[in-house]
Amino acid sequence: MPEISVILPFYNAEKTLERSVNSILNQTFDNFELLAVNNNSTDNSEQIIRDLSEKDKRLKIMNESKQGVVFASLKGLHKAKANLISRADADDVWHPEKFMQQYAYIREHPEIDVVSCRVNFIGNSESKGMLAYVKETNKYLTHTEISINRFSELQVINPTILFRKTCIEKYGFYKEGHFPEDYELFLRWIEKGVKYHKLPDTLLDWYDSENRLTRTDKRYSFDAFYRIKSTYLFRFLKENNPFFPQIVVWGAGKLSKNRLKYLEDSGIQTKYFIDVDKNKIDDKNIISYETIPDPGKIYIVSFVNNRGMRSKIKDFLISKNYIEGKNFVIA
Repeated sequence: MPEISVILPFYNAEKTLERSVNSILNQTFDNFELLAVNNNSTDNSEQIIRDLSEKDKRLKIMNESKQGVVFASLKGLHKAKANLISRADADDVWHPEKFMQQYAYIREHPEIDVVSCRVNFIGNSESKGMLAYVKETNKYLTHTEISINRFSELQVINPTILFRKTCIEKYGFYKEGHFPEDYELFLRWIEKGVKYHKLPDTLLDWYDSENRLTRTDKRYSFDAFYRIKSTYLFRFLKENNPFFPQIVVWGAGKLSKNRLKYLEDSGIQTKYFIDVDKNKIDDKNIISYETIPDPGKIYIVSFVNNRGMRSKIKDFLISKNYIEGKNFVIA
């Protein structure tokens, strides 16, 4: 019996598939099965994977006719034999020690359900936003850090995770819908109490390509992220905000107010806004950040998207003795 089942959906990945598969097969930890799911490829991907399977019996091939990474992943999961599951993408490269380190950690820490790692981002000059995202998510390692920052962005990159099969048995796997399936799963599992940890070592090369779903599929649009995020943020606020359904919003610009609409549609009420722009401040509907009350009087939700400003807002609130999660959340 394999200790780990790796699920690798692929679609028209002839340029990167062999490189990716070999990086998995060449792991220093070798007791695993690799379930490669062909999702209607029309290029040479199927032949590449068949040639590789003849050299290594751990590689097993299957087909999924229903198009989409959700359906292909579910097909692989249905055939998985191991109690530990890993996800792989057809364009990324695993470092040789990835499995050995993750397996050792999750075996030694029974309280952890999902173990991830830092990644090395490989893109081009047009990938500045993705590079900034990777630098941000590489900062957070502990479950507390990952959990409290979950409403900013996805804090574990999908092809890095190794997780216990019991997570799926208890709380389900990917869902199909008008949202990014990996982010929805991440939010759902944390809400249910699944514990995450990220190893400090960089164990995966994460490639950005023009065909990556985050660039081509409308389910990964900025709007789609905010819709699904607001669903889980509402429930978080209901449980953690002592002034629920009332909040104070940091950010009085148009973008912040547009994002707020998803929460307001669910019944959230805005007491007033906080902003740094003196031209917006009227001391009634919009107050200056310099005049915020002491912690425990309000609950702040920041919708400011700029990463640098997000960090400044967090640092400022902490300097005022606000506690992240208890008195404010960055979203």
